[in-house]
Amino acid sequence: MRSYSRDLSGGLENVPVLIENSVPKEAYSSFQYVPDNVPGPGCDLDPSAVTLPGCSCRVRSCLLNSCPCLKFGQMFDGMGRLSQHREDGGYSRPVFECNNRVVQKGVEVRLGVFSTKDRGLGVEALERLPCGRFVCEYAREVIRSHEARCRQLSQTPLDMNYIIAVQEHSGGDRVTQTFINHSCQPNLLMVSVRVHSLLPRLALFTNRDIERYEELTFDYAGGQNGNTNALKWDKAPTGTHTGPDADKIPLRKVCHCGASNCTGFLPLDMSVLH
Repeated sequence: MRSYSRDLSGGLENVPVLIENSVPKEAYSSFQYVPDNVPGPGCDLDPSAVTLPGCSCRVRSCLLNSCPCLKFGQMFDGMGRLSQHREDGGYSRPVFECNNRVVQKGVEVRLGVFSTKDRGLGVEALERLPCGRFVCEYAREVIRSHEARCRQLSQTPLDMNYIIAVQEHSGGDRVTQTFINHSCQPNLLMVSVRVHSLLPRLALFTNRDIERYEELTFDYAGGQNGNTNALKWDKAPTGTHTGPDADKIPLRKVCHCGASNCTGFLPLDMSVLH
């Protein structure tokens, strides 16, 4: 059993995000914990600015048939668990939060950052989590497409940063450094959530019951249970691309998730390069 005592979040969360005592500080000395999205180069929107008006509901919990925030349906049950998540042609429908606060409350479950055998640092649940439970927000630097393309082309297979393109009705590109590892058979689901801004928050929910001390993972391609749906992800191995622009395609990063359906490489969103 691993030993935890240090709070990686520095008191920024409701519940401390602990890091294993055996992890040397050098392993995360360059890491800056941020509970909210921050603007990066080329991003002309302040993620913290209020750019979406709230509803006019005067009840504690908004009602399905009268609240415009629930026009895509009731996404949470009475216990704040994700009750449904629909996708249209590979584009996920966003969740609008107002009085039905879940993601806005921040981290409320016990999480631990630990050293994995072959994937750097990882995150495990320090308590049992039921299916549909909100775990944490994937808050990082927000950048525009041009900056994302430049960074993607300059990356090497050993770089720890990863670029996620939000594919839904609107949004931007995000470059992230995270301790939650990718898996081709994940136990977390990423959902776009809007609170008060045009920029969506990326929230991670459990897609099944998770036991205590189980590592938390999600599909970097945004898929559910190993299915990447219709998203434009390149699955060709490193060095197999042909054509005039083949030399401009970044080298693929090897996947070490160990799942039975592992593709062998981390997802690469080709839309970032165009």
